[in-house]
Amino acid sequence: MTITIRLFARFRDLAGAAVMAREINDGATVEDAIRLVEAEFPEFQGKLERMALVAVNEAYASRQTRLQANDVVAFFPPVSGG
Repeated sequence: MTITIRLFARFRDLAGAAVMAREINDGATVEDAIRLVEAEFPEFQGKLERMALVAVNEAYASRQTRLQANDVVAFFPPVSGG
């Protein structure tokens, strides 16, 4: 199945792209999508696994969330402010 991956801020910089479509196995989870991106872009060095906030179709999601065809998975780095 095809999913869309959106990367923001530093994650976008590491991948050199803000949006990408990728094929992933039926029944895949957010965790599988993380592994897919990190395998393709070694520059992440585990940052998605350790730090990313994740949304699926504009709603925050856990790493165990099951993905469906045409889902949009967004990865955000942690943000601080004050």
